[in-house]
Amino acid sequence: MIKIHTLKLSAVVLSLSALLGACASSGDSPTGTPQEVQEVQAQLLGGMPLPAASKIIGADSLIIGRGDSWVGRVVLSGVQSPTDIYAFFQSEYPTAGWTTVSAVKSKTSILVFTKGDRTATVELNEGSLTGPKTLITITSSPKNANVVAPSKK
Repeated sequence: MIKIHTLKLSAVVLSLSALLGACASSGDSPTGTPQEVQEVQAQLLGGMPLPAASKIIGADSLIIGRGDSWVGRVVLSGVQSPTDIYAFFQSEYPTAGWTTVSAVKSKTSILVFTKGDRTATVELNEGSLTGPKTLITITSSPKNANVVAPSKK
């Protein structure tokens, strides 16, 4: 009788452990000290300023290349409110040499910046109750230099 009870208890503990393990971080974000995380993100994203303590969500990101010539989409978790992060991008990107092309503040805020031959689109969304305060999506690509204005005929 005691062995059956112990076996049932072990099964319950194992099930709970598996359930809690599934809720844990997938480990796809850079880990280490805040300085080490910042260095890795700077190597990947080049001179794009990022809000303090933001971390890349690797499972949702697609980064091709590295440094100032990367293309793709990076999704970050932000610990500040969407309003604070919007203000960060509005102030820090021009300081880093980016030109603001468009800025729309709403439930889903969108900012578009250019720098040299590059374009960056920043999308800010409020996070969930259990997740980050803000989800930051940055899409980076070269400007399309092959666009030709239509000619009148």
